[in-house]
Amino acid sequence: MTKPAIGKLTGVSHFFAAAVYSWAGFQRLIKESAFRQELLFAAVSLILLAAVGASLWEMMIAVVLFLVLFAVEALNTAIEEVIDRISPEISMVGKHAKDLGSFAVLCAIAACGLYLLVTIGTHLIAIVFA
Repeated sequence: MTKPAIGKLTGVSHFFAAAVYSWAGFQRLIKESAFRQELLFAAVSLILLAAVGASLWEMMIAVVLFLVLFAVEALNTAIEEVIDRISPEISMVGKHAKDLGSFAVLCAIAACGLYLLVTIGTHLIAIVFA
């Protein structure tokens, strides 16, 4: 078993330090308008799911999908920050990296949207034809 590097936190101290870093990441991400729009999308979607009588499992799947979306948005923002730092001039490599990150976010949004469309649609059909 190897010893941790000098000054590296372990155990409970590491857990609390990681929580502080995660909170700082959230505070940075909340400054992004896209993330705020995705938070609103999540809130409205969960309200709609509750309104149509979605099951606990359906709600949990939606929550997990939105958490994945938030994680992808955070990674996309991180990519953009790094590209802007190391390559402030416009470059094709930087453009490709940013475009790929944006596409990843689009895929996550599409996954959330498709799930909501099917789930809410199924419940609405059941309500209308009940």
